[in-house]
Amino acid sequence: MPDLDRAVLSWGWLLSELGYTLFQSWSAGRSWRLGPTYIVVEQSPDLTAADHDRRRPGLNHLAFHVDGTHLVDALTRQAPYHGWALLFPDRHPNAGGPNHHAAYLEDSDGFEVELVAISEETTR
Repeated sequence: MPDLDRAVLSWGWLLSELGYTLFQSWSAGRSWRLGPTYIVVEQSPDLTAADHDRRRPGLNHLAFHVDGTHLVDALTRQAPYHGWALLFPDRHPNAGGPNHHAAYLEDSDGFEVELVAISEETTR
């Protein structure tokens, strides 16, 4: 991450809302854990670029299952207050297709998350 403090504000909020808890904290990073999964954000002293572009090789986005459309919608409303912008607003909440209720969010550093509502269809 190019700015750890900014990442902690946006990612810390989102991950906490998704049920993750702060797991580790050190001067250059943080990690959050949910069950056996943990996510790390780190500001490396060896950054080769100041920005992230999801269209370059590497990470495009992270997708998270969310417990229902109501929670996707609530997180989408709250996201701008925590450094996130809605991508594809003209197609929201079905930017992934007519039966795919999701929010595609981008933080101020260009990292994208997809919040996908869990329904009976996605668990079959």
